[in-house]
Amino acid sequence: MHQQNPKKQRGFSLMELLISMVILALLASLIGPKFFGRRGRVQQKTARTQIGMLMAAMAAFRLDVGRYPTQQEGLTALVTNPGSEPELDKWNGPYLKKAVPNDPWGNPYHYSNPGKHGEVDIYTYGQDNQPGGEKQNTDIGSWENPPQQKP
Repeated sequence: MHQQNPKKQRGFSLMELLISMVILALLASLIGPKFFGRRGRVQQKTARTQIGMLMAAMAAFRLDVGRYPTQQEGLTALVTNPGSEPELDKWNGPYLKKAVPNDPWGNPYHYSNPGKHGEVDIYTYGQDNQPGGEKQNTDIGSWENPPQQKP
């Protein structure tokens, strides 16, 4: 009978696996905070970009209809004709290619007409979906994205 020599068996010992796991955990603790910090900034930048896109669609709606959507019509007026009033005969939408997006944290954008910061406001409360806050919980609104004026 042929016996295998235990020293020639292939594989990792428990100690080698534990050392590898400790090294991976140390690397993750160094890299993780940088990655998650960037993710928060990316989500905020995405929210600003989406709000800018929604405001551009609002401007197109206003050019066609002569007014912004009412508070009751909301952001869905950018995708579906909100009614049968005579001014809505000029509705030439949809003004968005897809449905109104949620913010990067999965919450619907808020819409105010009249707005506190302009004629209309589109905003998100950030990750916590509560007014106020810092870092990922910072409120982001259309008043932060003024349209670029050409000289």
